Amino acid sequence: MNNPLINPGIGTFVWMLVSFGILAFILIKFGWPMILKSLQKREEAIADSLNEAAKAREEMKHLVAHNEELLREAKKERDEMLRNARLTSEQIVEEARVKATAEADRIVESARENINYEKLKAMHELKNQIANLSIEIAEKLLRAELSDKPKADALIQKELEQVHLN
Repeated sequence: MNNPLINPGIGTFVWMLVSFGILAFILIKFGWPMILKSLQKREEAIADSLNEAAKAREEMKHLVAHNEELLREAKKERDEMLRNARLTSEQIVEEARVKATAEADRIVESARENINYEKLKAMHELKNQIANLSIEIAEKLLRAELSDKPKADALIQKELEQVHLN
């Protein structure tokens, strides 16, 4: 078992150690700063991302608060609009009721005036009929009285005596 990889000789060991040292030197001199620079950039990028995430979170909180405020204002405006609509409808109903009451009062008053007019007209007609009937009755009585000639002369004489001429 003389495998040089399992049991290396001193020369192989030294050259491997020198090769490793040169490789380590090159990596430390040129690779390590690049690796550190990359890690630092990555760390800065992560920190920036975290800061931006925190800013975004804060901004989201502000947006949520702003949205809630807008929602409250919208609800307030909606309630105000509904209240105004209710008041307007109540005013319209009240105006319609007042107009209807006024119109009903006007119609009732007009009906009363018509009734009074018709009542006066009926009374006037009744008076006219009574007067006509009285005249007809008086005419019939006078005819009956005047149908007898001596009675008629006596009545005319009596009436002439009552009238005094100046």
